Order: sequence, then structure tokens, then C-alpha cells
Amino acid sequence: MPEIVDLKKEIAQQLPAELVRLLKAAGNTAQRQQQRAYLVGGMVRDLLLGRENIDIDIVVEGDAIRLAEELAAEKQAKVTKHKRFGTAKVQWDGAAIDTVTARSETYERPGALPTVKPGTIIDDLSRRDFTINAMAIELSPRHFGELLDPHNGINDLEHGLIRVLHEKSFIDDATRIWRAIRYEQRLDFKLELATLELLKQSTEWLKTISGDRIRHELELVLREEQPEKTLYRADELGALATVHPSLKGDIWLMETFALAYENTLPDPPTIQLYLALLAYRLSAVEIEQLITHLRLPKSTAKILRETEAIRTRIEELAMQGPPPSHIYRILHGYSPTALTANLLATDDETTEEHIELYMNVLKYVHTSLKGEDIRRLGVRAGPKIQEILDSLLTAKLDGTVSTRREEEEMAREITGK
Repeated sequence: MPEIVDLKKEIAQQLPAELVRLLKAAGNTAQRQQQRAYLVGGMVRDLLLGRENIDIDIVVEGDAIRLAEELAAEKQAKVTKHKRFGTAKVQWDGAAIDTVTARSETYERPGALPTVKPGTIIDDLSRRDFTINAMAIELSPRHFGELLDPHNGINDLEHGLIRVLHEKSFIDDATRIWRAIRYEQRLDFKLELATLELLKQSTEWLKTISGDRIRHELELVLREEQPEKTLYRADELGALATVHPSLKGDIWLMETFALAYENTLPDPPTIQLYLALLAYRLSAVEIEQLITHLRLPKSTAKILRETEAIRTRIEELAMQGPPPSHIYRILHGYSPTALTANLLATDDETTEEHIELYMNVLKYVHTSLKGEDIRRLGVRAGPKIQEILDSLLTAKLDGTVSTRREEEEMAREITGK
């Protein structure tokens, strides 16, 4: 009989007291309902690794919605139910737990979403991606804290290995390829040798996955503390090329992502900035292909297009001594993210200076005179007013005028008034 691993001590030491009380309440409630509840997922893995994680996922042998409803009543919390999937979320005071009915899965074809049916906790753990994520902690009062580890995940944790549960894992769901690489880099683990070979053989199956799901996996990568490590490894293993063959996770990208992180502290870079840098070396046509494939939101697509549009004028920005108004005309109207992407991507000091000049100074320059002031000089409403305002702005950018009086004098000269 295998030795029982008891994690009550680790739970008490590593988790907030309120969270421990919640887990015990879930176990007690499940027992009253003649059900069994288990803590599963990343929290179990990270508890064993001593890493912080407060994402609570509970699997219930029985009816997860019923458990969630009673917990919500006890906590006077909000409960969101999804009866079709047998899942529920309980939310209160900024905290949340997800409850899921234990289930088994089958895949009709590679890349398809699974067909699910109710099952046991062993069934539920067997549908997971990797052994280190296929462990559970029992929450029932008599067995609270006991580890359930049918796939020997604790051994792989101790040896720093990412291992799939079966040889068709990547074929059933090729998004596991991205997750394998992400966990490998985040935890500083290694892909177990057989898993590594299966992954290399399975990258083409990523093409069976919808663009929406690939975008989701890519966004998860970009939320990592060091996403460049995962992208570098994904390029090395052939996964990145399935997103678009021109994407590269090379030294340039690693260095540029590191710059992005350093220059946006204390906040991490946005996903949009990271995507703009990832796509920076793509042509306009290739960017449109990427936008279509990943079904990027309009706001993100706009930033990628703007980043490319600025990049096409980098040679102009690298010229020595252009008047400030010329720099303004090149960069005006583009989003801060697209500007920042080009600032980080360039290795030309003059270009950097010109983009910084625009972002820090020129974009805030405005004329004192407005359209109504020009009309008072006797200019009829129409395009002529905007032409005069543009001339005044150019003069102000270049230092030819600086005060309202000087603007008025220049406007009179232009209009002959």
C-alpha cells in the first residue's frame, strides 16, 4: 500500500488562514451532502513547490453546483452557475473559488473540444495535461490534506520534469504543447525525454487548433514574468512557426522584451506591446495574416498596423537635424503603444531621440489660437482655417512663434488682415 502524503502542515504554513478555513468548509459541506471534494490544479503543484498560488479549483465527486450554492449561502457570496458544464464560481470580498463536477473526457478528433461525462476524481485527474498538474488534495474532514497522486506527479516535481500522461496527449489537444513549454520555462524544469520527442513530433497538430484558442495560449505566455524565454523555446521546438512562419523567438526578441520590462516598471508591459514587438519584423501582408489567424481584437490589430506603419518611416526618423514639425508629422496620431514598440525596437540613437522628443514634448504642443479666433480675423469657415492653424502649429513646433500675440501676428500676415 503506497505511503500517504499528508500536506496539512504545508497548507497551514503556506496558505492564508481565511483560505484554509474555506477549504475545510468546502470539505465539511461536501461531506454533509454525501459528496467528496478535492483541491486540484496549480495550487496543489505550487503548494508542493513552495510557490505562491491562491487560485482555488475544487473538483467534486457528485454535484459541484450544489456544493457551490451551499458555500455561497454560508459566505453570503455571489454564485455563478453553468449547469451545462457542471461548474460554478463563488465570489465574495475579492476572493473566488471554482467548483467543477468530476468528469472524464474523450476526443472525437485532434483539435476538437472534448466530449465530457461525469466521472470520479481518478477520471478527472487522468484527463489533465501533465503529471505535475494531475494531483489532488482531499478536503473531507477525516482525510483533509491527504495527497492523491495516481500518476506519480510528486516524483516529477522532485526531479523537475514536465511529463504528459499518455502518448496521444499532444494529439488530443495540441494546445498542451504551449502549456508544456510555458511550465518548463516558468518552473525552470525540463521536458521529460519521451515527452520532448512526442512534442517535437506533434507541433503540426497545432494547425488543427482554432485561432482563438492559439491566441489565448499566446496571451497566457505573454502574461508570464519572462515570456521571452517561452517564445525562444517555442521557436527552438517549432511551435512558434505554426502561429506564423515568419515569427522568431531569437536573441533580438529576448533582448527587446527585456528592455520592454525594464522600461515599463513598476507595471509589466501590456500584452499589446509584447505582441507589437513579436510581430515587429513582419511585413504588412504578414501582419494581416497574423491578425486574421489569431482573430485579434480591433484595438490590438490597430496597434500592430500602426507599429508597422511607423517602422516603414524609421529611415526618416534616423536623419540628423529635421525640424521638430517634421518629426511631429511623421508620428502624430499613432498610439503610445505603437510608438513605444518602435522606440524599444530601434537600435539607432537618433531615432530614439526623435521618438522620445515627440512622446515627451511635441505631442503636447498646441496653438493658442483656435478656429473661432481665425474666423474673427475675417476668414470664412472652410479648409482655409485648418490650413492656417496647421501653419501656426508648425511655427510653434519649430520655435518660430511662442506666444499668443506672435501667433496672432503670423495669422494676420497669412490672411492679409
